[in-house]
Amino acid sequence: MRNLSDSTAISLKQVIIQDDFWSPYISLVRDVVVPYQWEALNDRIEGTEPSRAIRNFKIAAGLEQGEFYGMVFQDSDVSKWLEAVGYLLALQPDRELENIADEVIEIIAKAQHEDGYLNTYFTLKEPDGRWTNLAECHELYCAGHLIEAAVAYSSATGKRLLLDVACKLADCIDEAFGPEEGKIKGYDGHQEIELALMKLYRATGQDKYLRLAKFFLDERGKLPHFYDEEYDRRDGATHFKSLRMSKDKSYSQAHLPVRLQQTAEGHAVRVVYMLSGMADVAAVTGDESLLQACRTLWHNIVSKRMYITGAIGSMAHGESFTLDYDLPSDTAYAETCASIGLIFFAQRMLRIRPISEYADIMERALYNTVIGGMSRDGKHFFYVNPLEVWPEGNAKNKNFEHVKAERQRWFGCACCPPNIARLIASLGSYIYSVKENTAYVHLYIGSQVQFELADRKIQLVQHSELPWEGNIRFEVLPQQAARFTLALRIPEWSKVPEISVNGQWIEISDEQRKDGYVHLDREWLPGDIVHLVLPMTTRFMKGNPLIRETIGKVSLQRGPMVYCLEEADNGPHLHRMIIEPDGQSQSSFDDSLLGGLQTISVPAYRIRDEGWKDKLYQANVDVRLEPATARFIPYFAWANRGAGEMRVWISEKWH
Repeated sequence: MRNLSDSTAISLKQVIIQDDFWSPYISLVRDVVVPYQWEALNDRIEGTEPSRAIRNFKIAAGLEQGEFYGMVFQDSDVSKWLEAVGYLLALQPDRELENIADEVIEIIAKAQHEDGYLNTYFTLKEPDGRWTNLAECHELYCAGHLIEAAVAYSSATGKRLLLDVACKLADCIDEAFGPEEGKIKGYDGHQEIELALMKLYRATGQDKYLRLAKFFLDERGKLPHFYDEEYDRRDGATHFKSLRMSKDKSYSQAHLPVRLQQTAEGHAVRVVYMLSGMADVAAVTGDESLLQACRTLWHNIVSKRMYITGAIGSMAHGESFTLDYDLPSDTAYAETCASIGLIFFAQRMLRIRPISEYADIMERALYNTVIGGMSRDGKHFFYVNPLEVWPEGNAKNKNFEHVKAERQRWFGCACCPPNIARLIASLGSYIYSVKENTAYVHLYIGSQVQFELADRKIQLVQHSELPWEGNIRFEVLPQQAARFTLALRIPEWSKVPEISVNGQWIEISDEQRKDGYVHLDREWLPGDIVHLVLPMTTRFMKGNPLIRETIGKVSLQRGPMVYCLEEADNGPHLHRMIIEPDGQSQSSFDDSLLGGLQTISVPAYRIRDEGWKDKLYQANVDVRLEPATARFIPYFAWANRGAGEMRVWISEKWH
């Protein structure tokens, strides 16, 4: 096998985040989000639909009596919570939290069958249905999330119990699936097992997990079609009747073999989870055709099917992609989990080849949709992330049933809240990577990292003022003089950086620019200082003319942040506001607003409604404008001040 990445992984334990913007988020996850979600998993949040996910495991373990409750993939909520706990424990010991997790793990271990099988839905509700409805019923998806949790928890604590459970489960799957005679030649409807098996492969060194991950990817979309054969074997019985998962092959990206797929189709989360697994397998095996498929689908997503906020999945039906340039703002689905999956995919592509576009998209999704999916109090969440909201219309028009004007306390399908928690808790692993003799900085987040290059142990200390200002400072602290390259990403939103080393501003040559990074190759001495200044101006963004929704409109972006208008600042009827893009925008930091936000004020006009009375339409009417000032806040912060209108794309005044 030829390893395509040759990257040295930066583990979570190597990075300490100390950042004015992100440290409070990590503390919020530790102090509020994870405890709150523990209460939700134990059905102790009044006024919300119960989860009963923990109770399902207790019943399956024989510790309680009762019936299975919830979605067929309810187990995964517990696993994602455990994974977040693992990441938090890697950052900082917490005996009380670890004890709670250990108790849960013991229950999970008791619920496991002797042969390694583990799934509370099938154990309790369909004991004879194991591996009979893979298109719909998420068995391998739940197994994948448990494996991810096990790898994270074992790495953080050194404890083996959950990892042993995961290995036993993976071995059970390996016994059931594969190309050999008598095994199932199929794959799950919701991809997740592939990327999880790759984590288990790295944690254990067992080649069988790599082979199994590759098998699932290679098998997807082959003819005769596994879903059809499976459907016939169970006489057409279905679990999710409205979605026709077995017949709509593109819904789960099973319409073609993965190497032949040219466009991102179907359920958006499944696409990016699948691509994350594909990138992992390609990196380890050197499979160029698999990597090219990743590049093809990446390009289709980010150049034709992604919202400006880094959200993906434009249609509520099937939580799906539709077609190129179909990006409606008001009916957008834009599931939080989908943007998290896009970050997973981007990170893996960065490991293979550090290209700034991957980190740009990772940053865009992170700063806008992902943190926008959680309220500032850590107890309310968005599943859907629209770019335009009219609360009264959303309440009456059934086309907008999926859109909420305020974040919810919990969900019957609660995949997004624990997904946010596990991503933020593991944020340190997304900032840096090391490849050959180069240390790459992908995200500008205040932190300390330790790694080894040029046979030297090196500490790098980053001080960052992002996302509000573009000033970053690095202290390079090798044990002794060391020759290596420090590669700094130049974000898409900042084209002309300024860099100084030890107070001397340097002219950046073409040779130093590579794939969107500036490469500083020198002998570094203890205490060397690098300053990076990324000019951060307000940019009036426009959409591709093929996007019907954004024609004649602009959105505002400053640094990595996309901005929006909110009714709380601008009054109702935001659709009547028109931006004067040639006007002088004013940016200022408001300490009193939601813990401190950079706001932007722009000259604007408001369309007046005089002369209309009870008339719905008129001919040859002059549009009357009154001057106004439009105040924008970062998109991630909307809906923290009650229900109200919101818009990202605003009409532009034509001259």
